[in-house]
Amino acid sequence: MSLQEKIERANVLLAKIAAEYSPAVFANSLGAEDMVITDLIAKGGHAIEIFSLDTGRLPAETYTLLQKTGETYPAAPVKIYFPNTAATEQFVNQHGINAFYNSIEMRKECCRIRKIEPLQRALAGKKAWVTGLRRQQATTRTDLAEQEYDRDNGLEKFNPLIDWTEKEVWEYIRGNNVPYNELHDKHYPSIGCAPCTRAISMGEDVRAGRWWWENPETKECGLHVRKI
Repeated sequence: MSLQEKIERANVLLAKIAAEYSPAVFANSLGAEDMVITDLIAKGGHAIEIFSLDTGRLPAETYTLLQKTGETYPAAPVKIYFPNTAATEQFVNQHGINAFYNSIEMRKECCRIRKIEPLQRALAGKKAWVTGLRRQQATTRTDLAEQEYDRDNGLEKFNPLIDWTEKEVWEYIRGNNVPYNELHDKHYPSIGCAPCTRAISMGEDVRAGRWWWENPETKECGLHVRKI
């Protein structure tokens, strides 16, 4: 399937989501894939609300992109959700500002507070959510489908770029002048919170810079992990 055919397929799917699963939302992490979907939603006029999670630990470049995204797509504003202040304060005061380095349990608890709980608020009352997940991104994502029921959150989940390659993502971005995070030009293919993200070296896996002190099998924050 050519890139143009994949673009058309994604637009058809987004139109279907807007028409059949309203209210639907798109979780924009401000990564390269999510900027592609933002561009598709904005230019296609798809009635899908866009939101992003501000964990309070994002890189400066991500905030710069967030501002630029609002200026580039005024018709598709990004709603921001923040972590619960009391929960964040309790975690930091009890365990330390960088406790997530101490154990997988501490890291996942930090992700729960800063990402999972705000996500649940963003998805409350919605019938579907859209993500920029691709099978090629990580070993934890190879079995994902274009559409699946998210039992944990009780709604449909759609991944319009599921079979896109990284090359196709960047071909779209370059060809359509889509704004993107400047860290991508500094060898950061996957970008999350600043203290949990590093640049990668030539030949490393694209997710190697995320939680680099952990094994690949645990490298998820919980946003896209299905409970058994």
